[in-house]
Amino acid sequence: MLVLGVPGTGKSLTAKATASVLGVPLLKLDAGRLFGGLVGQSEANVRSVIQTAEAFSPCVLWIDEIEKGFGGVGASGGSTDGGTSARVFGTMLNWLQDKTAPVFDVATANDVSKLPPEMLRKGRWDELWFVDLPDTRERTAIWDLVIEKYGRDKTAFDTVVLARASELHTGAEIEAAFVEALHRGFVGNREPTELDLGELLSESVPLATTMSESIERLRHWAKGRARHASATETPSRRGCYLDLG
Repeated sequence: MLVLGVPGTGKSLTAKATASVLGVPLLKLDAGRLFGGLVGQSEANVRSVIQTAEAFSPCVLWIDEIEKGFGGVGASGGSTDGGTSARVFGTMLNWLQDKTAPVFDVATANDVSKLPPEMLRKGRWDELWFVDLPDTRERTAIWDLVIEKYGRDKTAFDTVVLARASELHTGAEIEAAFVEALHRGFVGNREPTELDLGELLSESVPLATTMSESIERLRHWAKGRARHASATETPSRRGCYLDLG
């Protein structure tokens, strides 16, 4: 599956969770590191990746930020590097479509517009998922998880209020705010408070604001092309979790 969406909303975590749910090893591939400076090195790298994944199978192969490795491959992509990009791209496409080894591929992408259409069609991926900003209910669940992750009692915080105060924030931004609140509390020799979190949230500018145009373009692209990752998709819901069930 290919998971695309807003940065910080849990795409990478989805890949890790997939391996955990399936009970198989997780292999991570940084697509940008496939390409080497020596003649033939890039082609050898992609063959090595395929051989390694099949040797570990059954497993999950997580292709992180796939657009960094295959973005821009197209009309001019192979004319400046002697066709290396096109050959590596073609090898990976053929493997995605024809492989018989039990390797479950999970790719993540922040900017799907950079990927060529051949990479996105059915047959290469069973499903395309779009991960948007979390809604209020999902932000509440994220606050609960983050607070427990750092060894604090979630009942000491009104996570519903915090969810409303963190509108437009991603899961990563929510965690960063709580970590900063822990630092404030440590400096003052005390536990973090809701007041700390409220001040930090009001001072921060979420990614959804600074990259609003890019996010809107991504939403427009995903509409009708990808499945929404929320359990139930309605116009008012923008989920951050992948429905694996």
